[in-house]
Amino acid sequence: MTRDSIGHLVRRFILLSAAVLALDAPGVLAQASRVRLTLADAVARAFEASHRLAEVRARRTGAEATVRLRQIAERPTASASAGYSRTNHVDEFGVPQPNGGFRTIYPDIPDNVVTRLAFQWPIYTSGRADALERAAAAEASAIGSDLDAARADLRLETVRAYWAVATATEAVRVLQQSLARAAAQVNDARRRLEVGLVPPNEVRSFEAQRSNEQLQLIEARNRYESSLIDLRRLIGADPEAPIELADDLAAPGTFTPASPGMSTALVDEALKQRPERQALTFRISGAEARERAAAAGKKPTLGFTGGLDYANPNVRIFPRTGEWRTSWDLSVNVSWPIFDAGRTKAEVAEAHAAVAAARERLLDLDTMVATDVRQRTLDLRSSEAAVSAAEDGVSAAAEARRVVGERFAVGAAAPTDVLIAQEALLDAQLARARALANVRLAEARLERSLGRN
Repeated sequence: MTRDSIGHLVRRFILLSAAVLALDAPGVLAQASRVRLTLADAVARAFEASHRLAEVRARRTGAEATVRLRQIAERPTASASAGYSRTNHVDEFGVPQPNGGFRTIYPDIPDNVVTRLAFQWPIYTSGRADALERAAAAEASAIGSDLDAARADLRLETVRAYWAVATATEAVRVLQQSLARAAAQVNDARRRLEVGLVPPNEVRSFEAQRSNEQLQLIEARNRYESSLIDLRRLIGADPEAPIELADDLAAPGTFTPASPGMSTALVDEALKQRPERQALTFRISGAEARERAAAAGKKPTLGFTGGLDYANPNVRIFPRTGEWRTSWDLSVNVSWPIFDAGRTKAEVAEAHAAVAAARERLLDLDTMVATDVRQRTLDLRSSEAAVSAAEDGVSAAAEARRVVGERFAVGAAAPTDVLIAQEALLDAQLARARALANVRLAEARLERSLGRN
């Protein structure tokens, strides 16, 4: 073979390889763009993409700004101002001098320009400013707990969507396997019909069973797509992004609440770390601080004020002259509201009622938390028991189907027996998938009841 022939073959091989890669490029890209998602990844992405969390973070930022505003309320402030006014002409007023001259006391100056540099310093507010600062800090902390509660709610929603996709995936897999068995049974029945071993109605029965399972498979795929749409929305993924779940429904559980005493320990844990309870506790502290701030309305306040004036003419200097002059002032002001027609008393009563209402909400929440934790614990136990029962059901149905299939092969069982066994196995497998999903959801609900993020 000549060198030119070898080169020609090499070029053809390169072009053919490039063509194959080009044809397979969409598949390669699709494989590369597929997202393999664990439950932890889904929750983390949901936290990043959530607009609800962004809203609570914005409210927390505003509350923190309010805290800073309250902190600087007792600090001195300074301001600069300037003004110009034009007045009508007036007759000048003055007195004659012994030397024959004339001393102008009140000149005609229609153009008046005033500049002032002023400051204020509230020295003592009877604790009102401190109480308002504590109230603002408590509200900021409460919103931080609201953020934790929103994260816990979003986590539960994401977990529910994740396991819904996993359940639908398992249902699709089970139905695909069952449909493959149904198709094989139809083919076998048709061959038996051709040799005259079965009547035509048996073939129709198997075909009807296959059609029914095809319908169930379509419905399962629709549920899968619907669950996947919801999961994509939560994690902020592209509406068409392919997602592959990495966690298995049958993975080991998080909780093992085997004894009744475990519920009591979980209730104690929930009462310590439920973010809703923490937020309510902070708001009670804030309401108490606002009550003290309202009560301080009956007490005196003390403050410094002062300023530096540079004006033309300067009205503080006598006699007036049409020139720029400076002056200053410094004062101490004490204010003591002696009578306010009951305004302060009403504000105190309103704040006291808010404190009482918040405390009652806290007591009610404690009762609800304890009840919720115990109920979720019972739900988890029931779900775990249901998984064991479903596993036994699958084993029994699989064995029954095997026995019926063998009997049918030798003509000792009717086609209806095969169809019934096939349907029982399908139902048992789907029931196992639902039971596993219920365990995962029960764990997620219990974690939410405990306030875990």
